[in-house]
Amino acid sequence: MNSKAYILVLISLVLILGAGFAVGDKNVPEATMLWGGKAFAAPAPGNDGTKLRTLDDIADKRVGVYSGTVHDAFVAENYPQAKIFRYDSTADMILALKSNKIDVAMLDYTSAKVILKNPSNNDIGILTDDALTLPLGIGFNKNNPALREKFNNFLREIKSDGTYEEMYNRWFENDPEKAVMPEIVNKGTGQKIILGVAVADLPYVAYVNGEYVGFDIEMVKRFAAHEELPLEIITMEFSSLVAALSSGKVDMIADGIAITEERSKQIDFSDSYVDFKTAVLALKKNIASYEDEQAGAAVTIPFLQNIADRFHNNLIHEKRYLLIVDGLKVTAIISLVSVVFGTLLGALICFMRMSKNKILVNISRFYISIMRGTPVLVLLMIIFYVVFASVNVNPVIAAIIAFGANFAAYVSEMFRTSIESVDKGQKEAGIAAGFTRVQTFIYIIMPQALRHVLPVYKGEFISLVKMTSVVGYIAVQDLTKASDIIRSRTYDAFFPLIMVAVLYFLLSWSLALVLDYIGFRTDPKRKRRTRLQQV
Repeated sequence: MNSKAYILVLISLVLILGAGFAVGDKNVPEATMLWGGKAFAAPAPGNDGTKLRTLDDIADKRVGVYSGTVHDAFVAENYPQAKIFRYDSTADMILALKSNKIDVAMLDYTSAKVILKNPSNNDIGILTDDALTLPLGIGFNKNNPALREKFNNFLREIKSDGTYEEMYNRWFENDPEKAVMPEIVNKGTGQKIILGVAVADLPYVAYVNGEYVGFDIEMVKRFAAHEELPLEIITMEFSSLVAALSSGKVDMIADGIAITEERSKQIDFSDSYVDFKTAVLALKKNIASYEDEQAGAAVTIPFLQNIADRFHNNLIHEKRYLLIVDGLKVTAIISLVSVVFGTLLGALICFMRMSKNKILVNISRFYISIMRGTPVLVLLMIIFYVVFASVNVNPVIAAIIAFGANFAAYVSEMFRTSIESVDKGQKEAGIAAGFTRVQTFIYIIMPQALRHVLPVYKGEFISLVKMTSVVGYIAVQDLTKASDIIRSRTYDAFFPLIMVAVLYFLLSWSLALVLDYIGFRTDPKRKRRTRLQQV
C-alpha cells in the first residue's frame, strides 16, 4: 500500500469513528447512547442520586457556566461548595451536560428555549427559569462617552416610535430560529465603528447564511444606519469582549452582556435594553418535576443516513461550508506567513547568537529564553492587547507577529546546532580552496546544515499550524472558530470537530510533503547519484 492510499484509509477511519459516535446522540432518551445502531447504557450521573427540585439543590453539584459570564461569580458567591466548570461555547456546555461531565448548566433563558427545541436535546429539561435576573446593555469604551450618548438617544427613540417593540417580538416573542433579519441600508458617510461579538447563540447574536443576525445585531445595525456610521463586526471569545473594548480594539460590544458593577469599572454600558433571565438546565432524569415523564424508545438511525444528515446540517444548511472555507484560508495564511517571518527572524537571531559580540549574544539569549518560556496564547494576547493597545492593527497581523516571533526562537536554535554540527574542517577547506567566508557558508556549510535541520524544522512547522487554533481569542475567525460557530447552531458534538481535525491533518500533511520534497532536492548524496547516472 503506497503512502497516498494509507492516508486515505486513515482519513476514512477517522470519519467513520466520528460518525459512529455521532449516531448515538440523536433522539436517544436519558442515559442511553447508540454505537453502530446498538444501544448501551451511558455512565451514571455525577450526583448523589437525589432528584433536583429547587435551585438550592445545585449547592454541591458540578455547575457548567459560559466563560466570562455573570454566572461564574453568582455560583461562587452563593454556592461555594459547588464545583464550577467553565466552557467557551454553549455547545460544549450542553455536550458536557449530556455526557454527565456536569450536573447542571446555566445560561440565558431565551437561549435555553432555543436549545431545547432541538430534537437531539429532548433529554434536557429546565430546573428553574429565573435563577438570576440582570439588565443587559451594549458596552462602550470609557474614552468614548459621545458614542454611548448617541446610542442611548437612539434607544429612547426606537422605544417611543414602536421599532423596539417590533424587534422584540421578532427575536423574543416569536421563534428566533425563524426570524428574518430586515434589510438595513447604511449610507456610511461617517467614521467606522467596530462591534465585537461572540456569536454565542440566538436571540442575541448568531451567524446564519453568511451574515450576522439577532436582536443585538439588528439594534446596532439600525443605530449605525441612523448615525450613518460604517459598521464592521468581528468575532471573538466572549471572555475577551471586555478586554478588547477596554483596550480600544473595538468601539462597542454586544451579545447578551449583563450590566454588572465589576464590568462597569472597566467599560461603560448603555441604558438597559432588556432583562437577562437565567435558566438552569439538567437532564430530565435528574429533575424531580420530570419524573412522571415517559421516556420514548431509542431511535436507531441508519448509519449512512446519519452521516448524510449531519453532513447537510453542518455544511450545506445555511451555507455553513463558507465558514469552513474562510477559516481554512485564514489558518493557511497565518501559518505560512508566520513561518516565513519566523524563519527570517530566526536566521537573524541565530547570527546574533553565533556572533563574537557579547551584547548581541546576550540579547539573542534573552530573546530565546523569553519566547520559549512564554505560552504562545499568552504571547498572542500580550501582543494584541498590550503591545498594539493604541494601534488599530489587524488581528491577523498580530497573530502572524506572535506566532512568527515564537517560531523564530526555536528556529534560531535549530539553525545554530545544525551549523555547529558541520565539521570545522569543511570551512577551513573551503577557504583554503579560494572561497570567501560567505561563499564557503553558502556552498559548503549551508547545504549540509540544511539536511540536518529539515526534519526538526518540519516538526516545528507542523506544531505551529496546530497552535494557530487559539487565534479566536483575538477576534480571528480561523478554522477552529468556524467549527465553534457551526456547533453553536447545530449542537452537533462530533461532526464539526472531526471535520476540522481532518482538515488540520490534511493541511499539516501537505506542508510536510513540501518540506520533504525540499529536503529531497537539497540532499547532496542524491545530487551525486544523479550526476553519476548522467555520466
